[in-house]
Amino acid sequence: MFEAEDIRDWRGHDVVDAEGHKIGTLEAVYVDTTTDLPAFATVVTGLPTKRRLNFVPLDGATVKPGALKVRYDKKRVKDSPSIDTDGELVAEEEPKLFAYYGLSYQRGPAGARRLGRR
Repeated sequence: MFEAEDIRDWRGHDVVDAEGHKIGTLEAVYVDTTTDLPAFATVVTGLPTKRRLNFVPLDGATVKPGALKVRYDKKRVKDSPSIDTDGELVAEEEPKLFAYYGLSYQRGPAGARRLGRR
């Protein structure tokens, strides 16, 4: 796993699935607000005229030369919850995002949102 401090260096790099298929490019990382560790990434996908940001968990992600490799397949990521390129993940959508990937969801301390964009 990469360090959260280094994530700015990876923006714009390819994101690939376990088989090495390019999914898109890394746009941002969302950290778990309770641990400050990388939890999800947004990946720029779509056609040049209709881009969107799809979410993918970073559990099990690794860095390889020029790319971030995630453990989820390309189709699953492209079908995942997404936002517009200038949008934001609203707190009410967080549980749906976790559920899509079969991950458990708990709000942060005192009911705070679980994910924060870095």
